[in-house]
Amino acid sequence: MSEASCEAPPPAGGMYSRQMLRRYAFACALAIITAVLVIASLRTGSYPLAFRDILAALAGCADETVSRVVFDIRLPQAAAAVLGGASLALAGAVMQNVLRNPLASPFTLGVSQGAVFGAVFAIVILGVGSNVSRGAIGADLAAWTGAAAPVLRYGLMAACAFAGSLLTVAALVALSTLRNLSPSALILAGVAISSFFGAATMLIQYFATDVQVASAVFWTFGDLKRARWAELSIMAAALIPAAAYFFLSGWSFNAMAWGDDTARSLGINAGRLRIVSLVLAAMIASVVTAFMGIIGFVGLIAPHGVRLLIGHDNRFLMPCAAMAGGIVLLVSDLIARTVMAPVVLPVGIVTSFAGAPLFLYLLLRGGGEK
Repeated sequence: MSEASCEAPPPAGGMYSRQMLRRYAFACALAIITAVLVIASLRTGSYPLAFRDILAALAGCADETVSRVVFDIRLPQAAAAVLGGASLALAGAVMQNVLRNPLASPFTLGVSQGAVFGAVFAIVILGVGSNVSRGAIGADLAAWTGAAAPVLRYGLMAACAFAGSLLTVAALVALSTLRNLSPSALILAGVAISSFFGAATMLIQYFATDVQVASAVFWTFGDLKRARWAELSIMAAALIPAAAYFFLSGWSFNAMAWGDDTARSLGINAGRLRIVSLVLAAMIASVVTAFMGIIGFVGLIAPHGVRLLIGHDNRFLMPCAAMAGGIVLLVSDLIARTVMAPVVLPVGIVTSFAGAPLFLYLLLRGGGEK
């Protein structure tokens, strides 16, 4: 017998330690890739910037032109990619977990379309948002908030978008709980809900002015350039507490993956966790949609890529999916800026081209039946 065959198998503790080390290394690699892509995003554009120019701007030593390019244009766009990608990826990972459906995401379940309806309602009916003609209600709103309080108007748009997405979540939870729909039927329900909100959005646009329609059409294209520091502050305020809840609930999500009965036997209120998680997921996805439009399939691409590399442990899946979502949007934004330069494409077009094949693959593999 050879010496190799006489060796004892490695202890389970050693295998677990190596697995944990690999997951921590993967998380560190994602953080490094994010930092590199943020620097690349700051350098890429029609106005060329060297790395030393970026450092000078961040240190406050650059000239006015460079500083304005970095702080007013490219840094907000990079931050929007990181925050928006993290929000959409987390929302997708949570929905896939609590609904036990690998095809679930804010885009495929109609949550994003509900948020668009809410945002368009705010633009046309309430008259909020930038560059929008104000109606009677909007004029009263402008007088109340004042020109010096844009965050309040942005917050109202986000609230309307959240209300629209919450209607979608309520319908999906009711169908899933009361009618016990299969995963594939739940996706079909999401398609029907998307069509309903699409029709309602077009109805509002039909009675809007030309300026309002032009502003509302933006929400059918995902674009990072509209997000500025006021919007980014609201996105961060929504994402941080929701992400903390998801990260701290990693063990509970793991238990729910084995079924509600198993979760209850471990002292977990599965019903409450599902409702709270879906509401928080809808909130962070709707805020992103309210400010940047529909950005499809990030909630599918990032979580499934992370699962493929480090497994299904939600203690690591949630934070890694958030970082991976930022990476997906940063890469998509770089492609959108360069593939047809000097024309800059909306980033939602790039993510749709990338995500549609993945969705079809999961569907053909039978993912909707699991």
